[in-house]
Amino acid sequence: MKIALTVNGRPAALDVAPRTTLADCLRHALGLTGTHLACEHGVCGACTVIVDGAAVRGCLTLAVQADGAEVTTVEGLAGDGALTPLQEAFRRHHALQCGFCTAGILTTLHALLTENPDVEACEIREVLSGNICRCTGYIPIVEAALEARAAYRRGGDPAQ
Repeated sequence: MKIALTVNGRPAALDVAPRTTLADCLRHALGLTGTHLACEHGVCGACTVIVDGAAVRGCLTLAVQADGAEVTTVEGLAGDGALTPLQEAFRRHHALQCGFCTAGILTTLHALLTENPDVEACEIREVLSGNICRCTGYIPIVEAALEARAAYRRGGDPAQ
């Protein structure tokens, strides 16, 4: 099936099998390997991408469902190539270790902070409950998100 979508601000026209997941499409057809696949059941959150402003599981979303949509992957968070305030906060708080879950957590938090830059720690933890991290214990991740709120309050979406 032919689909057209915008990925990280760039138009993409693709021919995909109807059963191709969005994650597989991004990774294999577009070479955007920051979107990781782990459980392939929507449980771990590693494949989270942003579709029309909402964080979705790339392993559960079919590429054809994204036809006409705006998709943002972890590669698209930093539009000018510099780290975003959220990514900088992750660096400062040592909010990643092995890095496998990081792309999904960053996109999840970016969608959350874009929608609600005044989010509290308890809400951040609740949203992150859908992202499995086996290394950090989440405390530095929550601290980084709390720090990044100021940037989202100032400019809405700091990646734009």
